[in-house]
Amino acid sequence: MLICRLQRTQQCRRRIERAIVRFLVHVDDLIRRWNSQPLAKQFLIIGGSVAAAAMLVVGAFVTSLIEEAVTRNSAATTALYVDSVIAPLLPDMQTTQVLDDSVARALDETLGQGALGDRLASFRLWRADGTVLYSSEKAMVGQKYELGPELTAAFDGGMVARFMPLDEADGETERLSNSPLLEIYNPLLQPWSGEVVAVSEFHEIADEFEQSLNRARLHTWIAVAGFTLAFFIALSAIVLRGSRTIEKQRHALGQRVDELSALLAQNEALRARLRQASQRATALNETLLRRIGADLHDGPAQLVAYASLRLDSNKLVSPSTPAELREREIAAIKGSLDEAMNEIRTLCNGLVLPQIETASLREILERCVRAHEQRTGTTVDLSMSDPPERLSASAKICIYRFVQEALNNAFRHGGGIAQRVTQNTNGDKITVEVADGGPGFDPSEVRPTSLGLAGLKGRVESLGGTFEINPNAPGTIVRMSLGLEEMEQA
Repeated sequence: MLICRLQRTQQCRRRIERAIVRFLVHVDDLIRRWNSQPLAKQFLIIGGSVAAAAMLVVGAFVTSLIEEAVTRNSAATTALYVDSVIAPLLPDMQTTQVLDDSVARALDETLGQGALGDRLASFRLWRADGTVLYSSEKAMVGQKYELGPELTAAFDGGMVARFMPLDEADGETERLSNSPLLEIYNPLLQPWSGEVVAVSEFHEIADEFEQSLNRARLHTWIAVAGFTLAFFIALSAIVLRGSRTIEKQRHALGQRVDELSALLAQNEALRARLRQASQRATALNETLLRRIGADLHDGPAQLVAYASLRLDSNKLVSPSTPAELREREIAAIKGSLDEAMNEIRTLCNGLVLPQIETASLREILERCVRAHEQRTGTTVDLSMSDPPERLSASAKICIYRFVQEALNNAFRHGGGIAQRVTQNTNGDKITVEVADGGPGFDPSEVRPTSLGLAGLKGRVESLGGTFEINPNAPGTIVRMSLGLEEMEQA
């Protein structure tokens, strides 16, 4: 039995926990949905609810104040009129305990006919001890009743008025009249002392008063509703305008973030390309140094070594060597040294750049083409279109080396046929193209350790440019493009 109770308790606890979890999830979902709504919609819902509640509270409060003021004013007017009519008929109420028959008949005649007869449904005259001195209902005359709160307030010197609509009428009101009534308790004052000596209670037929009161209520609600609506519309216009501004700024900010994200991704890609180009440039520099070393070792160094060995030969050392043979040996040594010197100059010419820091792009291309023509004895067609006047030193070196190496390849592999160099400027892009009319080549057959094309590609991409090659016959086209902004950043 105890185990069953424990199991039921645990099951109830689990059900309660699941219900709490579902409730929290539902609340969290409602909060997320609410937060996902535009600010203008949130304001319209919350602001509209608050404005409606405020309108109801303010309207009810103002209406009650107006109803109270209108009721009191109307009651005061009626009480003053009634008091002015019946006051001359009453004796000294401070000394009179009971009204005699003549006074009662005078009151009956005055209250039962004329204007008062049409307006009053009932009339009673109370003494301070609760005795009814006079009443339009004869059965109540002389009766003594306990004073109610209205009579007590009237004997304290204050006039009390209460409006009783027909739909809220009690049994006595229905008995007196089938119309809405204005119940008035008016204190009667002693002229010379101002003391309250009696209280007159009368019920005025209030058909016109009810209509006036309804008009006042209607006008009050219209005024409160109109003011609230105008205030809410003006405030909503301001909020909607601000919301549109916020949405526009949010949209512009989102676009800006997307643009910055794209630029960041582009910068990351460019940084990766620069890193790869730097790594390739480092490897190519090492390969270039090895090639220069090999060229010096296999060329000038061998010729100088050969000349050195010839200097130690017996033909020059032996005194018995004929002069003719000695001169031939010396001429051979001189030729070997001259050949070594020529090869060293050739290597230096390929390594040393001309003075290009102060030269324009036009002058750089003309120098490179002229040097190639002088060195190879071939012809190069040069075409330039709107070359920029100002370029960075790194861009000038890159273009010079590109044209130099591409023309060397065109002469070496294409036989120097139909060599041409073309330069174009398109916006902030500079394009340089070197072409020949040779047989072309297969890019897959180019060794990875080749310095020519790999060196050109690494040099161009290190400045953020692009390198393209079209090896299809007839001829080969090598093209590079550099952006002015990219060159400035590089």
